[in-house]
Amino acid sequence: MTERLTYASAGVDIDRKMAAIEKMKGLARATYGPGVLSEIGGFGGLFSAVFPGLTDPVLVASADGVGTKLRVAFDTGIHDTVGGDLVNHCVNDILVQGARPLFFLDYVAAGRLDPEVLVKVVDGLARGCRENRCALLGGETAEMPGFYGDGEYDVAGFIVGVVEKGKLLDGSRIRPGCVAIGLPSAGLHTNGYSLARKIYFEKGGFRPDSALPAVGMTVGEALLKPHLSYLGAVSPLLADDLVEGMAHITGGGFTDNVPRVLPFDTNFSVKVGSWEIPPLFLDLQGRGNIEFSEMFRVFNMGIGMILFISPSKIVEVTRRLEQSGQRFSMIGNVTEGERKVVYDLTRETTP
Repeated sequence: MTERLTYASAGVDIDRKMAAIEKMKGLARATYGPGVLSEIGGFGGLFSAVFPGLTDPVLVASADGVGTKLRVAFDTGIHDTVGGDLVNHCVNDILVQGARPLFFLDYVAAGRLDPEVLVKVVDGLARGCRENRCALLGGETAEMPGFYGDGEYDVAGFIVGVVEKGKLLDGSRIRPGCVAIGLPSAGLHTNGYSLARKIYFEKGGFRPDSALPAVGMTVGEALLKPHLSYLGAVSPLLADDLVEGMAHITGGGFTDNVPRVLPFDTNFSVKVGSWEIPPLFLDLQGRGNIEFSEMFRVFNMGIGMILFISPSKIVEVTRRLEQSGQRFSMIGNVTEGERKVVYDLTRETTP
């Protein structure tokens, strides 16, 4: 063999990657707070382990992705929103246990890194971190030729937060009689996309720019609605010990997510009809001929976070939510049972 091979000839362009990383450093730096002790580019990110105001801090960590919502980003060419979706998803996951975020790490991989696309993805990550007062501490960017198709990439996130041990929420405080408050989602958030894409693109023959009259927007617009963070709405309630438990409604819907926080001797009775299910979910159900039980196990059905509130605190909680402008619905209550979700179809609202 006379040809001199290089990494670039094998499909990995280190110079292109390093140029993109230089642009990303500024995006990450804009998320830094006083706890960050390092810059992007080291082998590990450094964060201070001193937490002012906490006497017995507990670290809470989580990792996740955005699933096949990425395919909608590929098809629309919109890459600056999925990063924010990922950050908000991870923030909500640790918020359920009462934690506030400290720092976030990302992993982005592609067959061939497009610097422009990569910077847009990281811009979304950085924006999500800034909005959640969380440092984008570092991450990994991998170019893997032959592993991903042209124009495809994957992104995953890892978050670490902190909570005072005495305020850690693990579901044990949830009791029969607790009232469930649902905070609305903006859309599918980051789950159910494989089914939604099958309905619209594979079976329905829609394009991302196809109109959905019942929803009032295009398919692409509807499917790229952001995954909301509930940190701002919930943190003041947690600070004053007004929440007994929470459930983030992601993959698995109501059916699989709520039991994760319920004590073993309780059920969650959902008052179906106590909130307005957004048109997107009804459109998907009709076009896909999907059974009720499947809808509530796959999708969030318009509720992104559930707060379980003691009856003695419900007046104060609702007053604060109304005062802050946070929309909510009373969607059910906790009863004695066997750690499962029961769907009440009488269409009566909770008191």
